[in-house]
Amino acid sequence: MIRTEADISEALAALTQADGRLSRVLDTAGTVPLRRARSGLEGLLAIVVAQQVSKASADAIFGRLETAVDLSDPHAILAADDATLRAAGLSRPKQRTVRAIAEAIAEGRVDLSRCEAAAAEEAIAELVAVRGIGVWTAECWLLFCAGHRDIFPAGDLALQAAVAHAFDHESRPTAKRLTEIAEAWRPHRSVAARLFWAYYGAIHKREVVPAQEAAKPAAPLEPKAKAPRRSSRSRQDSPKPLS
Repeated sequence: MIRTEADISEALAALTQADGRLSRVLDTAGTVPLRRARSGLEGLLAIVVAQQVSKASADAIFGRLETAVDLSDPHAILAADDATLRAAGLSRPKQRTVRAIAEAIAEGRVDLSRCEAAAAEEAIAELVAVRGIGVWTAECWLLFCAGHRDIFPAGDLALQAAVAHAFDHESRPTAKRLTEIAEAWRPHRSVAARLFWAYYGAIHKREVVPAQEAAKPAAPLEPKAKAPRRSSRSRQDSPKPLS
């Protein structure tokens, strides 16, 4: 599990040794943050609250929500009325998702402790069976709340843009192609994802908060400066292999 800064450092050392290209990515990214969040039900609800709103708004909404309702208790969440959830700042779709999560846990259809210990594919399948939880929400919870070591959200547009820029692609790789690329980074794909988010943030000179970025189009990254062209008689260097 990824629980400390030492876990990040250990994984980065393994990644850069296995794939030399990542040393250059790390040089640009600088610090790769731990990004550990609350575990369990509270952490999952915090991810839902954070989606599609600014960090300041998410913090304010979650603060009001946890003051009004015991978010560690699914039965307390189910007992909360619409007015309470609305007053905290939850939109109607998020109210439905929060209730669906609480209901699934109360009924035993989802066990977050079991998900924390399960293989990534099994945990994701259990979580996305709940209405309102998509693959990204499940991946985000596993990455930042459960501390899973080997999750890479290949559908994330910021990660696609970052990998394309770092590896000099002309366009973003598809989710399928990025999944293939990330295979080389097992069993440390969670830290590889953190590395490329940090790289994306360094290029844009801003902090990247994945839960807020998920619903946004990824801002394009400026192409790197190209090397001078060789004479017409000589071939240009071919791109380096991706994996």
